[in-house]
Amino acid sequence: MNCPFRSDLGVQDRNALSKEGSKAEVLEKDGGNTSPSVPDSGRNVEDTGRDETFVGDSGGGASSTAANPGAEGGNKDEVPAKDDDATTAAVLPPVSSEEAANSTQESGVLEDEVLQVQEAVAKAPSRKSNESAAAAAAAAASSSSNGSSTSVVHSDPAILPAPVQHIPPTTQVVKTLADQQIPAVPKVNQADSKTPAREWKPLCDLTSNRRIDWCELDGDVRVLGANASVTLVAPPGADERTFREESWRIKPYPRKADPNAMRKIRVVTVQSVAGEAPACTDQHDVPALVFSDRGYTGNYFHAYTDVILPLFLTARQYSGEVLLLVTDFQMWWLGKFMPVFKSISNYELIDLDHDPRVHCFRHVQVGLTSHNDFSIDPRRAPNGYSMLDFTKFMRTTYGLPRDLAWPAANPGANTTQSRRPRLLVIARARTRRFVNMEEIVRGAEKVGFEVVVSEGEHEVAPFAEIANSCDAILGVHGAGLTNMVFVPTGGVVIQVVPLGGLEFVASYFRGPSRDMGLRYLEYRITPEESTLIDQYPRDHIIFTDPEGVKSKGWDSLKAAYLDKQDVRLDMKRFRPTLKKAISHLRKASAGGN
Repeated sequence: MNCPFRSDLGVQDRNALSKEGSKAEVLEKDGGNTSPSVPDSGRNVEDTGRDETFVGDSGGGASSTAANPGAEGGNKDEVPAKDDDATTAAVLPPVSSEEAANSTQESGVLEDEVLQVQEAVAKAPSRKSNESAAAAAAAAASSSSNGSSTSVVHSDPAILPAPVQHIPPTTQVVKTLADQQIPAVPKVNQADSKTPAREWKPLCDLTSNRRIDWCELDGDVRVLGANASVTLVAPPGADERTFREESWRIKPYPRKADPNAMRKIRVVTVQSVAGEAPACTDQHDVPALVFSDRGYTGNYFHAYTDVILPLFLTARQYSGEVLLLVTDFQMWWLGKFMPVFKSISNYELIDLDHDPRVHCFRHVQVGLTSHNDFSIDPRRAPNGYSMLDFTKFMRTTYGLPRDLAWPAANPGANTTQSRRPRLLVIARARTRRFVNMEEIVRGAEKVGFEVVVSEGEHEVAPFAEIANSCDAILGVHGAGLTNMVFVPTGGVVIQVVPLGGLEFVASYFRGPSRDMGLRYLEYRITPEESTLIDQYPRDHIIFTDPEGVKSKGWDSLKAAYLDKQDVRLDMKRFRPTLKKAISHLRKASAGGN
């Protein structure tokens, strides 16, 4: 039997998916708390650890002691501490306009909604049906595989769409769980009295992970997309010790403390019942994952940090033998990253919202495992996965040839490296552009780089090939730097941080780049390197008190430092950073560290 596919995703539609593409190739960060940020002083740092200004997402982020920047040349390398709880201070409100926050949901465009940081979240209404289960969940939080313990907000209810026309069931493919990394859950069969029943454990965990609520169901699990329900059916003869009736309402997207991100995420009802349940129409012998692809995924950075990376972390352990059930199904977005989904699962994606069939499984997880923004904690990951594993997976997915940076990838026996190391310069289209690009290219070539300038592509694959062909990547803070996932291990990342006390958002790439096995260099511009100097006098508050500007809220910060600012690099001042980058590559090629 064949595994059920969406009947409306024909060959023509699937081919058309990859042609849509996102128009938002910029980092525009959302949920999170603003931490006290270092006043912009034009200092440059090298391989700094996650400092006190790191912002993860609402509810906290990873932090460690800040490195003390030195002169233009940067600092000695420091090993970042791992910590899930950030010290937070000033709080910026989210974007006030619902349309602005969610404009990407139909078109896939998130236009420069950078640094949407907020902490205040309204308490969710209590639910009587969850009281006893929630208490048990809190007690079991320490054993969760999904993250650290923090106080969180329950997923909010939402209006559920009505079912659409019937899609006839198709034949299934029944495969074994022999190659999976989790124990197979035995089929419900009370005749086998020798197997002791497990003591009841709450279906859902709302407390152990500050990013996402998630649920795991083992046994006779029935998923009905038409009413967004995942139901565990009690086996005959179950008692109170081994089975309890519960009902939970979950939004399976890892921004649960961010109302803007969660506003359009569909609620999934997760329940256990001892009575009648919908009859199975499609039986599967592989596990299933339920997740949403909406939220902020129109932004390239969020596509990775909110879905692609958590999906790898959750599903890679199944070696393709897992079914992906997607709520809030966005064809344009799924098509953009279709190679990733095909690498994760051997089966077609299921549009859960528009599928009236009853899919039955022995194991279902609602909500993806998520540790932090753009990062993996190997101590909590299945099979000890790390960011190195993730970047290797992404290179394999897109058929990229280079695993190691210059010149280790292409050395000949007893030959010298013929080509120069390559530097990819990210050219942004609108804000935070390099306005002296030709000068930057000449300066990089003088220190020994071959330079490639690209704005990026709507399609992932072409730009992935460009990034993988390069040994270093340079860009002003923005989503384009997310393409570091394709840079060969041992390469270099140079992040240029604009004015405005924005060092805390640099953390989104600072720590992850090191975890990917890349050398991180950070260059903080001076007022004279910002085009803001052409718009305001030198004693203006925009230069003298960026914290004061930030304290007025998100709109103030965005208008002052993100929408109006471009960068004019002082090549005399920036040259030592380029020299450090090429020196690192040459040292690595000679067997150094």
